[in-house]
Amino acid sequence: MRFASPWYLLLLLGCPLMYYAERWADRRGRGSLLYSSIASLPQTRRVRLYLSLRWLRIAACVLMSVAMARPQLVESFEEITSEGIDIVLALDVSGSMAAEDFRPKNRLVVSKDVVAQFIAGRRGDRIGLVAFAGVSITKCPLTTDYTVLLSLLKSVQLGQLEDGTAIGNALANSANRLRSSKVKSKVIILLTDGVNNRGEIAPLDAADIARRLRIKVYAIGAGTRGMAPYPVLDESTGTTRYVEVPVEIDEELLRTIATKTGGRYFRATDRKSLEEIYQEIDKLEKSKIESRQYRNYLELYTPLLWLCVLILAVMVVSSQTYLKRIA
Repeated sequence: MRFASPWYLLLLLGCPLMYYAERWADRRGRGSLLYSSIASLPQTRRVRLYLSLRWLRIAACVLMSVAMARPQLVESFEEITSEGIDIVLALDVSGSMAAEDFRPKNRLVVSKDVVAQFIAGRRGDRIGLVAFAGVSITKCPLTTDYTVLLSLLKSVQLGQLEDGTAIGNALANSANRLRSSKVKSKVIILLTDGVNNRGEIAPLDAADIARRLRIKVYAIGAGTRGMAPYPVLDESTGTTRYVEVPVEIDEELLRTIATKTGGRYFRATDRKSLEEIYQEIDKLEKSKIESRQYRNYLELYTPLLWLCVLILAVMVVSSQTYLKRIA
């Protein structure tokens, strides 16, 4: 609660002065401004009621002072409007993602963990998921239901798709997911560890499609530099051994795709750098959130004034009827 005109509360200082002035006048046996001395009268019910008029006058003074100060109840609420971003996460699930240069786990497991953290940190965005190897499939269309999205991300495994790396198909599929989007900011985050070697659509043609649709592509090359340990199952013994395989990422292609669409290219050589990349993208692509606060003021002076008028009316009527003989 607040008072719109709080300085009127200073009038309350006059209430105790009124009380003591009347007490003093009563003891001196003189009439106050509003009633004559009745100190010598027997304390009958009528006399006691007459004395109570003093308190009614003080109550009326208090009510009038508070009403003039305009007490108000404050109702405040906040209106939040957000302009979300539509994001498609394109994740490479080809066999080479089993390489364990992102120790202690392989590239795919670490990538899924980091992507899950990225999803959990977003607010108000629609996010979709595309998985690709030799072919590209939509695992989850654009959605704000992050629980469902995270569950589908968790289900992504190696060996689910025909092997290979179809970067062009993945990019075209992701762009198609965003084709009908009406939001101002549309983003594809493409993560791969290889070289385009499959698919019907050339990566640069897919990049042109994304550019025409005003889709920004952030490309991430995942893999250490040089050689990486790759697990191989020894069928004769049933054990896993590791062989060193060369890391081949077409960085020039990924950089061109990113530049052509207004995005950026990143290279992740371990888990830490991959986490930093997604954190950087998270900062670059923030949803626009506006907050406006509104306040309503409910005036409370009206009932106080009516109560004051009622008290004054009771005083006038009583002094002219039931208490007239005393007055």
